[in-house]
Amino acid sequence: MNADAHSSTIFLVLRRLRTPLIVLIAIFAVSVLGLTLVPGPPDASGAIQRLSFFHAVYFFSYTATTIGFGEIPYAFSEQQRLWVTLCIYLSVIGWAYTVGTVFAMLQDKNFLNAVRVQRFALQVRRLREHFFLVCGYGETGRLICKALDELGFRAVVIEKDEAKVGDLELQSYSADMPALCADAGKPDTLRIAGLTSRYCRGVIALTNDDSANLAVAIAARLLAPALPALCRAEHGETVANMASFGTRHIINPFEKFGEYMALALHSPAAYHLLLWLTGLPGTTVTRHRDPPRGKWVLCGYGAFGKVMTQALENAGLAVTIIDRSPPIDPAHRWVKGDGTGIAALCAAGIEDAVGIVAATGNDVNNLSTVVTARQLNPRLFTVLRQNQVSNRALFDAFESDFNLVPSEIVSHECLAILTTPLLAPFLDAVRKADDSWAESLLKNLTDQFGWDVPAVWSVTLNIAQAPSVYRLLMRHASTLCLADLLRAPETGRAALACIPLLLLREGDPPRLLPDAAEEIHLGDQLLFAGRERARKDLSLTLFNSHTLKYVLTGQDSPGGLVWEWLAARREKRNAV
Repeated sequence: MNADAHSSTIFLVLRRLRTPLIVLIAIFAVSVLGLTLVPGPPDASGAIQRLSFFHAVYFFSYTATTIGFGEIPYAFSEQQRLWVTLCIYLSVIGWAYTVGTVFAMLQDKNFLNAVRVQRFALQVRRLREHFFLVCGYGETGRLICKALDELGFRAVVIEKDEAKVGDLELQSYSADMPALCADAGKPDTLRIAGLTSRYCRGVIALTNDDSANLAVAIAARLLAPALPALCRAEHGETVANMASFGTRHIINPFEKFGEYMALALHSPAAYHLLLWLTGLPGTTVTRHRDPPRGKWVLCGYGAFGKVMTQALENAGLAVTIIDRSPPIDPAHRWVKGDGTGIAALCAAGIEDAVGIVAATGNDVNNLSTVVTARQLNPRLFTVLRQNQVSNRALFDAFESDFNLVPSEIVSHECLAILTTPLLAPFLDAVRKADDSWAESLLKNLTDQFGWDVPAVWSVTLNIAQAPSVYRLLMRHASTLCLADLLRAPETGRAALACIPLLLLREGDPPRLLPDAAEEIHLGDQLLFAGRERARKDLSLTLFNSHTLKYVLTGQDSPGGLVWEWLAARREKRNAV
């Protein structure tokens, strides 16, 4: 937290308590002064006694706390007791006024917000591990935070809706995720949330407001240009503005699903492979039937409807559009009406169609449309837009062929880009490959690992991510191949349950599915898919020199300086 925010909280407290404090100080000062002036009882010689400032301050100090030690340093005179009685009632009024002001301040939203911001900033400042800054804790943000938590990453959340921040605090994450109820579009808020922290690994803008996401993209580009920024955008103007500021990753869920649909029409196996590799950890992907070719009906020509229409027409398929307010566009066949009604569906030729797309922004209307359409044509291939994750039970009960959930699409893309950077170039290669190659790879992977979403991770062979391999290749003139590393550090050294998907080497073209006999070099970047246990075993091999030696030779070398010294002496003695 910056010094300005901290001092503003202090000044807010002082400003609210200014008048009560002045009243208390005035009452105390007048009481002490009066007690020093009021004559006391005469002493043994008959001289009038008066209290010193020290004794007057001491007396009123313990009297204000109602401790009541009595009259000291001597019994008071009648005049002093009268003055003390008056001062006691004055102090009671002053303290009541002060306490009431404190309670009112504790209920003030501005003060509570200032304290909340200060506590949040302190939490972020104390983080000593890498984290991602998530702006927006809606359905997408919730999915991403859950996935990041399962992957062992921390997240710092900014959310404008106080109810959603409260929901985050109720989640059972393995690690605390600091959250602040504030506008993510303000640069000061992003600074407080750790945008410029050296532990921040990336920024994810997921709010439902394109202008707020644009503000986050601009702030990230100007304040932390080295950080990857992933921003959601649903309008073309926002996408263009983000691109003009150099935002690297702009995710439009509708366009992304349009790409998925086009890929499913062109190469179904590549689509399922992409879906399987980018799924959320802990979920299971089910293989859909392939989209048929023929006549399609689309209901709802909004942002998503336009993308889907273009994707279907680019594949050479005829599309009839049902919309309540169809524009004048002779390039398409239009039917004015509502897709939930039988009349509009029949006018669009639903009985002769092979597929239907329910693309409106209302989940109930979309379900009603496809249910009615299936009654008229049970063979229909259905593409169903699901706007709210909370309606999953209804959509699962219907069992559509394709389900568009914008929050899941955005979360899949964000996780793939942030946690596994090498996955993006591999998926690009998958999109360009022919369907037979993708089908062969998909069968090979799912035969080994099933349809549960696998662990997908990348490794760079350098001193930071693979210190044991780095030291071995730097100190010895030996060579290593992939097969040498991909063994379990246990008895038998069985092959790890993972498959290398991509090898990137500076100066060479990308190598898809590198052979196990491929020689590896320092600086190589590798992408793997497999079991989570394989990822942990490989990480242990890459970081621990003793584990690496065991994996390569089968010899269990001693650990620790003392045991290594004793082993070296034993070898030297045996050699003599």
